[in-house]
Amino acid sequence: MVKIAISGKGGVGKTTITAGLARALSKQGYRIVVLDMDPSPNLLSSLGCDSKIDIEHIKPLMEMKDLIEEKTGAPQKGYGLVFKLNPKVDDILDRFGVNCKDNVRLLVMGSINQGGEGCFCPANTLAKRLVDYLSGSVDFLLMDMEAGVEHLGRGTTRTVEILLIVVEPSIKAVEAAKHIKKLAQDLSIRKVFAILNKVKNKKEENIIKGMLEAMKIPVIYSIPYDPAMTKADLQGLPIFDIEEGKNMNKCVEELSKILTAEYVLKA
Repeated sequence: MVKIAISGKGGVGKTTITAGLARALSKQGYRIVVLDMDPSPNLLSSLGCDSKIDIEHIKPLMEMKDLIEEKTGAPQKGYGLVFKLNPKVDDILDRFGVNCKDNVRLLVMGSINQGGEGCFCPANTLAKRLVDYLSGSVDFLLMDMEAGVEHLGRGTTRTVEILLIVVEPSIKAVEAAKHIKKLAQDLSIRKVFAILNKVKNKKEENIIKGMLEAMKIPVIYSIPYDPAMTKADLQGLPIFDIEEGKNMNKCVEELSKILTAEYVLKA
């Protein structure tokens, strides 16, 4: 089983790429579960689902205080010093998993609030235990992380095999990649790669690629700017499900094959 975290500055397209990778890998016959770790979850919109689901009323697991109390034994009004460090999580995917297109399963985790929430430690323990459990039951576990670098300080990312940083052609995106790489090193995540997205021309690609490689962040793929994204958004559909999305489909299929190649997985 391979755990892949997808990170980057806000707005770079990491959620779209996560969804595309998940669907492409599933089409190759792999068992896929995706975790939406963003505080404003919208991965389901990018994945597409097989049945009518009220997206607006899907509550992230980390906001389900009753569930956290059920699994960890931590009372909602403050956990004190005692709660279960090894909660039972084998039923969570069946209870809360969403069936998405191409046989992808999705769990909407949400963000773990570090300040002002009495259930931070139990919530973090539950999330980490769930990641560990799912690691033994699927081929690929993809985690769409919240924007920025804060999430890398939590236990959920400490055991990932591959960290993908999505970078658009901007200095802010490159700076974010630099900080993410540093924290990844602190966590001993060895396989850190960049994916360029929204690239308009070869000159842009070469400039950003040069900056990243100077930071020792290998660029494994470059996705061109695609105006079909706007059309898909206006239609409320995943780009992978409209005719104009064929180029993006081709890109994520090629990227998925790169990620399953021996030189990445065994690097």
